[in-house]
Amino acid sequence: MFKSKLSLILILFILVLGISIGLIFQEFINDNKLSKEAEKFNEILNLTESYYYEDVNPDELFNNAVNGMLSELDPHSVYIPAVEQKGIDEQFKGRFEGIGIEFQIINDTITVVSPISGGPSKSVGIEPGDRIVKINGKSSIGFTNSDVLKKLRGAKGTSVKIQIFRPLVNKTIDFTIVRDEIPIYTVDASIMVSDSIGYISLTKFTETSSIEMKSALNDLTKMGMKKLVLDLRNNPGGYLKRAFEIADMFIDGHKMIVYTRGRRSELDDDLTAVREYPYEKIPLVILINRGSASASEIVSGAIQDWDRGILVGETTFGKGLVQRPFLLEDSSAVRITISKYYTPSGRQIQRHFESKEDYYAEVQDREEKEAENINHTLEIDSTKKVFHTAGGRPVVGGGGITPDFIVKNKELTDYSIKLRSNDLFYKFVRRYLDSKGSRR
Repeated sequence: MFKSKLSLILILFILVLGISIGLIFQEFINDNKLSKEAEKFNEILNLTESYYYEDVNPDELFNNAVNGMLSELDPHSVYIPAVEQKGIDEQFKGRFEGIGIEFQIINDTITVVSPISGGPSKSVGIEPGDRIVKINGKSSIGFTNSDVLKKLRGAKGTSVKIQIFRPLVNKTIDFTIVRDEIPIYTVDASIMVSDSIGYISLTKFTETSSIEMKSALNDLTKMGMKKLVLDLRNNPGGYLKRAFEIADMFIDGHKMIVYTRGRRSELDDDLTAVREYPYEKIPLVILINRGSASASEIVSGAIQDWDRGILVGETTFGKGLVQRPFLLEDSSAVRITISKYYTPSGRQIQRHFESKEDYYAEVQDREEKEAENINHTLEIDSTKKVFHTAGGRPVVGGGGITPDFIVKNKELTDYSIKLRSNDLFYKFVRRYLDSKGSRR
């Protein structure tokens, strides 16, 4: 009996030891393979630099190689050179001066993801999806992110001429934009629209957003707010933590707000409401559109799943991938997708994609029918999985957040586009103030 137990223990020990050695050996093989591939990459880079028939820029070659590798993963895993990383840090933590746009380079063309609310591009009428094809009369096709920052950033008061191609109207439009300090405050409007209804516009989720929201809510409450309209239109997202904190202001108890899942379970996260706020019962309407992405979708998805408020507008962008930034030794960074966001009901926010070009084009090509959508019968794609809110309403996952009332943004007329592209509204007000002063 004792011998058989000893034999069993010995067998288990050998089995565990074998598995452990196997895992270590496998990791060694993988590391060794990666090391060999890295050596091969360096060898090709050195050969190109030494023997190519024209002079080459090693930094540019490296950047292109890394971007090519990451572009095969998903639309949001990116390499960020040091100068651009500095600019990103400025946007979320400091101040900068320029024309105020969120952009991405798609097929060698500068594509506007969203004009920053309160910035000069927004005021002259730049829209999401616009392609910047010329800067100061010269083609901007083939620009890198660094080139864009060099050309569009600049001192407050200086101007830059850009030409955009707008696919929706199939024409090019010229703009002259006067650079300005881009607002660092993310609550750009906080007003009472009636005796009891408050309105807050949140443009991004940055380091200060939670503090700004608390301040705005407190001020509006003192002014008699009993109901709230929260405007997340064209809010491209930002910090996950701020989205969680802001959603927590409106969701009671310890309810789930968002969770993330990926290949590595140690990176998964479950975020539930933790604090009590006096705004957890007030009637709530959230405005969203196709420019509302990422953190905006986390907040609106949680509100909808708990039947906590009503969503009005257009289906959101559908960006539900979680990126983790890794700062490199030279102050550049790589932002790698590590998991996906899921709403409390289990909905995947991320929209399907095959290529970056199609991914962004789909946003502009969407056709949505204006109507009440409380029971979500208007979702076009019947292949998407159906989930249910806390109150039992069906909602669809896998393609952004579709509102409970679909209200489309009205298209601008050619005349309106011309007025805004030439900044005539601002010029009229400026002339009026110059001649009449700012008397109340």
